[in-house]
Amino acid sequence: QVQLVESGGGLVQPGGSLRLSCVASGFTLDYYAIGWFRQAPGKEREGVSCISNSDGSTYYADSVKGRFTISRDNAKNTVYLQMNSLKPEDTAVYYCAWRASCSGSTFRWGQGTHVTVSS
Repeated sequence: QVQLVESGGGLVQPGGSLRLSCVASGFTLDYYAIGWFRQAPGKEREGVSCISNSDGSTYYADSVKGRFTISRDNAKNTVYLQMNSLKPEDTAVYYCAWRASCSGSTFRWGQGTHVTVSS
């Protein structure tokens, strides 16, 4: 059974850090890309970051570039999103997505983990 399980969300003050994890089962990460998306209340879902299946290239939305870092550990079938210098506008539900490539479509979504940035 294919599963994507996110964890690591929570409440953090502005300027703080969180590390999100996406643990995959039912498929191996080394053959696919994993993207991170987020959806804030009342807003459309937006892409945050992606790590490719081939050369490991990484991509970031302009709003998070320089603050967030995506990485993968294929031995653990896990993708991470390190989030530093968090801002209130980063508040959202964060989802990981199983994709054929970073420019392709999404096969399956995780259930999401909540991130709240507030003082």
